Amino acid sequence: MRERLSSVLSEKVFRYLFGPSIEKNRSFYNMIDVMKAQFSMLISEGIVDDETGKKMMRSLNEIREEGRGQNEIDPPLEDLYFQIEQQFIDKAGIKIAGQLHTGKSRKELYATVMRMNSRDGIKRLCVLLLMLRYTLLEFSDQHSHTVFTGYTHMQPAEPITLGHYVSAILHAMERDFARLRRALQQTNLSPMGSGEAASREKTSRLLGFADAMDNSLDGVASGDYILEALSAMNILMNHISRLIYDLYIWSADEFEMAETGDSAAAASSLMQQKKNPVALEHIKAKSSHVLAALVSATGCMGNLPYGYFRDMAGECTKLFWDSLHEVEAALVLLLETVQTMDFKEKKMPDKSSRNFSAVTELADLLVREARISFRKAHQIIGFIVNDMLQRNMELSQLNSRVIEKSSKEVLGKGIFISEEKN
Repeated sequence: MRERLSSVLSEKVFRYLFGPSIEKNRSFYNMIDVMKAQFSMLISEGIVDDETGKKMMRSLNEIREEGRGQNEIDPPLEDLYFQIEQQFIDKAGIKIAGQLHTGKSRKELYATVMRMNSRDGIKRLCVLLLMLRYTLLEFSDQHSHTVFTGYTHMQPAEPITLGHYVSAILHAMERDFARLRRALQQTNLSPMGSGEAASREKTSRLLGFADAMDNSLDGVASGDYILEALSAMNILMNHISRLIYDLYIWSADEFEMAETGDSAAAASSLMQQKKNPVALEHIKAKSSHVLAALVSATGCMGNLPYGYFRDMAGECTKLFWDSLHEVEAALVLLLETVQTMDFKEKKMPDKSSRNFSAVTELADLLVREARISFRKAHQIIGFIVNDMLQRNMELSQLNSRVIEKSSKEVLGKGIFISEEKN
C-alpha cells in the first residue's frame, strides 16, 4: 500500500495520528458493514461473480465475529481499513481479497463510517432524552399542585407550582429533541458510491441510510452534519445546565427545597454532616466540554478547502465523539438524580408565604375590589412590604388594618378589604 513512498511510516506518526483512531475501536463493525454492502452491490451489478462474492462475504463475517481485538495492530498498514484488508487477505487470499477495494475509495468509505458512527451516537441520545422527558412528564403531573416560590433575578417573584416549572423544562427539551432529530436526518445520508445512481441507492439502503448523497465531492467534503449535531447537543446541554443550576441552588441549606438522593451524592472526608451533590456538579460541568467541541470543530472545518482531508476525518471530529459520550453521561446522571431527589413539598409553601412572593396577588385584589389602577396598588403593596420588613413582620401578620393604614399613607385615603378576601 506504500509503494509510492520510499520509507516506512514513522513510528511517531503512527503513534500520534493513526494508532489512536484504530485503538478506539469505534469504527470496526460499521466498517465491516460498509464493505459487505459494497460487495452486495458489486455482486448484484455483476462486477463480482457469485462464487467469489460468497467467499468474500464469508471471510468478512468471520472477521466481524472475531472482533477487533483478535489481531495485533500492524503500524506499517497505517489505518483501520488496511488492517482489516490484511486480515481479509490472510483469510481469503490475495486473488479474492484483492477485489476488496473495487469500486470505492478509502475517503468515501471513511466518510460513510463517520456518518454511521455519528448516527449510532445521536440515536442513543434521542432514546435517553425520550426517557428523561417521560420521567419529567410524570414528575410534573405528580407535582401539579406543589406550590413553591418562583424566582426572577434570583429573588422571590411569585408562587408557582413545581409541576409548572418542570413543564417549562419539558417544552425546552421538546425543542432539543426536534433539533437532535433534524441532526439525525442530516447525518443519515450515504456518501458511499459515486458511480451509477442505482448502485448508490442499493448501498445506502443496505446500510440503513435514508438516502444517498447527490454529489460525490460533497459526500466526502461535507462535515456540517457534525456541526449541526454539536449545535443541537450544545443547546440541549445548555438547558440541562440551567436545570442543574436550579437543583444545585435548591439543595443548599439556605433554600432547603430539595435534597440529592444518597445514590447520586458523596460524603465529605472531613465534615461528617455533609452530603455533596456530586452528580449535579459533574453534569453542570459537562456542558462546557460540548461547547468546546463545537468551537473546535467549527474552527477546524472553516480552515479547509472543500475536499477530503485527514483534518476532516481525524481532527474536526476529535472532540465530537467525546461530546456524544459526555451528553450521554449527563442524560443518564440526570435521570438518576431526578428519580432519587427529595423535594421538600411541605416546606415549599411555607417559604413562599414568608418571603412575600404572594403579594402580587394582593395588588390584583386591590385593583378588583377598590377599583384603583395597578400602579397605585403596586405603590401601596410596595409600601406595606417595606414597612413590614423594617419591623420584622411576616406576611401572616398582614391584615385589613395594615392595608387600610398603608393606603391612607400612599393615597391619602384608606382602602378597606374584608378579612375574607384578604
